[in-house]
Amino acid sequence: MFNKLRNRFLLMNMIIISIIMLVAFAAIYTITYRDVRRDIALDLERVSETYRKPDGGAGMPKGGDKPSHQTDRGKAEPPAERSVSFELRTDARWNIVAVNSKFDMDDDFYALAVREAFSDTSDNGQFTLDGTRWAYSVQPTVTGYSLVYLDVTARQNILTNLIYTFSAVALVMLVAIYVASRYFANRAIVPVQEAFNKQKRFIADASHELKTPLAVINTNADVLLANSEDTIREQSKWLHHIKSETERMKTLTNDLLYLTEMDDARERILHVPFDLSEAVESVILTMEAVIFEKNIELDYEIEPGLTVNGSSEQMKQVAMILLDNAVKYTNPGGSIELKLRKTGHHILLSVTNTGEGISAEHLGKIFDRFYRADPSRSRKHGGYGLGLAIAKSIVEQHRGKIYAKSVPNETTTFFVQLG
Repeated sequence: MFNKLRNRFLLMNMIIISIIMLVAFAAIYTITYRDVRRDIALDLERVSETYRKPDGGAGMPKGGDKPSHQTDRGKAEPPAERSVSFELRTDARWNIVAVNSKFDMDDDFYALAVREAFSDTSDNGQFTLDGTRWAYSVQPTVTGYSLVYLDVTARQNILTNLIYTFSAVALVMLVAIYVASRYFANRAIVPVQEAFNKQKRFIADASHELKTPLAVINTNADVLLANSEDTIREQSKWLHHIKSETERMKTLTNDLLYLTEMDDARERILHVPFDLSEAVESVILTMEAVIFEKNIELDYEIEPGLTVNGSSEQMKQVAMILLDNAVKYTNPGGSIELKLRKTGHHILLSVTNTGEGISAEHLGKIFDRFYRADPSRSRKHGGYGLGLAIAKSIVEQHRGKIYAKSVPNETTTFFVQLG
């Protein structure tokens, strides 16, 4: 599936870039082509005017003894051009009667040049003869026609070389684009694949967590049905089991719904200033009894008057999750230390507890949904692996970050940094 997605992304990218490149090259070629054609037309018009002005004469009569640059009206030099040019005079039947040229060319060449002009119905055109590109202009005279020819091979080569250059550049660019697109396609697929795998794992874990209480409920229901003659009081144990597992399922589904709602409502949460110091202190007060019952020492240091923008109730929930997590994984006789203080431009909340700690391989994953470094121990404490995921979602919603550090068999510290 991901190979198909990557190939589709690669193909789409190649097609889009190829179209853009083709349009760009076509635009450049069209502009260049129009400029070259315009220059050719202007040069041909200027050369034609020079040949056809009164002192240009009619050229040398075909078969005469005068030099090719002379005319019947006297000496008249053809224009000195950067390209080869010449004039042919013909009668009404397109027979050559005079040639005006500085270059010696055979009669067959002139005859072919006239034939090319005669075969075209327009007064201006181009043709290729003996590997040379010629532009010509035809103008009627009193006795026939005046045909002026201009060598435009060099300028035509500009267009040809432009096509070859574009082809070579396009080939190199397509190879480079393919390599770059494949690289970025692979990189783009990685987060999609990770998200897909997380979703699959999330569904599998959620199904597994729901399957356990459902199995317990089903078993206890079977026991109740098998002893239908007993009173409710006599079967209260099975009913309590059903009630307990129902509450576990309710907690799990509520947490899942909460996470989903937070993912969908990140931009809709109203952020207002509130006193974070008071919010955290209120959570400590509610947790003191639980901490005392577990024979755990609690030390806390809260800097007063620390204000942040966000939701007071949600940040209380973060503090509750971190404290509850610390209580669960602190052995009797251990200690928990909470600090809330301002460091530079940030507010930092840290919760440290003594205990087994978390190995380095698990530190980067403990905020994933349903992830538990020790599944058996987590189940013993009644956890689903959703608390830290909820805390992370809330902190990120408040444009902060949450992370953990741990020394195995010594301490574990969770940090919440708010800007």
